[in-house]
Amino acid sequence: MADLQLRGVGKSFGAAAVLKDIDLAIKDGEFIVFVGPSGCGKSTLLRIIAGLEPLSEGTLMIDGAIMSGASPAERGVAMVFQSYALYPHMTVYENMAFCLRLARKKRGEIKQAVGDAAAILAIEDLLTRKPAALSGGQRQRVAIGRAIVRQPRVFLFDEPLSNLDAALRVRMRYEFAKLHQDLKTTMIYVTHDQVEAMTLADRIVVLAGGRIEQVGAPMDLYQHPCNLFVAGFIGSPKMNFIAGVVAKIAADHAQVRLATGDELRVDVDAGGAKTGDVVTVGVRAENFAIGEGENSIRVAVKFVESLGSATFAYAAMAGTDDLTIQAPGEANITPGQNLSLTVASGGCHLFDADGRAFRRILAAPDKPAV
Repeated sequence: MADLQLRGVGKSFGAAAVLKDIDLAIKDGEFIVFVGPSGCGKSTLLRIIAGLEPLSEGTLMIDGAIMSGASPAERGVAMVFQSYALYPHMTVYENMAFCLRLARKKRGEIKQAVGDAAAILAIEDLLTRKPAALSGGQRQRVAIGRAIVRQPRVFLFDEPLSNLDAALRVRMRYEFAKLHQDLKTTMIYVTHDQVEAMTLADRIVVLAGGRIEQVGAPMDLYQHPCNLFVAGFIGSPKMNFIAGVVAKIAADHAQVRLATGDELRVDVDAGGAKTGDVVTVGVRAENFAIGEGENSIRVAVKFVESLGSATFAYAAMAGTDDLTIQAPGEANITPGQNLSLTVASGGCHLFDADGRAFRRILAAPDKPAV
């Protein structure tokens, strides 16, 4: 196992800077997930850690040793790719044993290492097959097994589930979590899927435009995003944003006037704001409740999705993009219906004109009673 330090890391391709001022400390045994939109630099950062891309600036250390100029073989890392990258003419056993044979390990050592990895991944009965005879999930297990036999200090995963169907992705998320629990090795995982990030990570690193926006535990990012980008990226469905202006400021809350004339109380420390400031109120879909109360808005329903366990309504309101509302599965909502929605003041977020979040007073919102 190993800890990693990235200090002032940058990467440029010609005049294009794809990573800028990356400072990150990863603890021994952590499961870290890099997330962000396409082109944010997350895969490039992973390849820099692996030694597949050279740094343009900054320092990378593994267990205190500078690795910025070290070859991939010297770093003690193993990488699992999106494409599996298996040799089609080799059996599963031969694919998993290949790197050990290159390292001139003894036959007995190789057999033991491959057998142990196959047992961890429950693929003992596949060892004599070739990749063409395997499903996508089985191929991914083989690719992971090939990494395990090397006994690396750090595992690197580059969008390993993106080629799998939805049901298999759910199953493989469980497999990755169990693998980390069993091996207790430092793992760094790249994905564009924030559901994978929320369910797997000890900490999430959110990147945008080649910079780190925020680092934290999944629920810390969900409940306390530092800015509008993180608030909109973390969570499914994404957070609703409603434009407004500050109507009143108190010690423990701000009153925000919306384009509709409605006002919402938001429990935040708004000491840096003043009356008349342009702000954005953020509300997650599950923090709306149908019915009028002290903190209410009015919307017109445009479209409804019933998923059995939950109903999602998409509604229009003046001064904002469409809102997403999560209601119980049995909720009777129809397109064209006008709804009053109550919002818990502790369930709201508030962002200034530059997109920075005000500190919330309540750590966890209480959903208002229907």
